[in-house]
Amino acid sequence: MSGVPGAPRNPFVAPFLIALASLVGLVSALIGDGVFDAVSWVVFATLIALALRAWWRRDRGR
Repeated sequence: MSGVPGAPRNPFVAPFLIALASLVGLVSALIGDGVFDAVSWVVFATLIALALRAWWRRDRGR
């Protein structure tokens, strides 16, 4: 029933994806140069953007 509007979502999906992205960024920064550095920058920039978006939406809701 994942496609049903109003169905409860699993609360562990978003933290798991954030942890997985962090792991990918850290490992790619450690194992190589060039493309690996670019991957780590993109991953961490995306995570920072998500955190700022959540912070902005939280403050805006007050």
